[in-house]
Amino acid sequence: MISDAQLYSLSTKVGAQLLDAERRLVTAESCTGGWLGKALTDVAGSSAWYLGGVVAYSNSLKQALLGVLPSTLATHGAVSEATAREMALGALEGCGGQIAVAVTGIAGPAGGQPGKPVGTVWFAWSWHVDGEIGTRVAQEVFPGDREAVRRAIVERALSEILRLEL
Repeated sequence: MISDAQLYSLSTKVGAQLLDAERRLVTAESCTGGWLGKALTDVAGSSAWYLGGVVAYSNSLKQALLGVLPSTLATHGAVSEATAREMALGALEGCGGQIAVAVTGIAGPAGGQPGKPVGTVWFAWSWHVDGEIGTRVAQEVFPGDREAVRRAIVERALSEILRLEL
């Protein structure tokens, strides 16, 4: 399981990359409950590259604050590629910044269902590039208890930002 010190180091690297690229990040979180924002703001000076984010745990807030369509939730559910994509795009549009990361999943210990076991999470990263918006999505199923799953989600969400060509 990734430690707090490792999350801090990762957040510091993300911040340095964003500063170098003159980009600012926003977040849209569900299952992590603000842990991404916490990890990022643990770094002194993060206000230079992190604007903030939305914690939308309920479907109603996903719709109201991030623009997730009711039809998306009805058809695909909250834990889906479509919902993660709409969350990231909604954060990018509604919160500003040039890069957004969204996470939605089932951290456990309950809530799993056939095809979506505990530990299932969908990620979406959206960014402005050459007047267009690029988006990358990924699904993971992480093992472990609630804390292990949530730590793994934060690590994966931040690690992928380092792989984006900004």
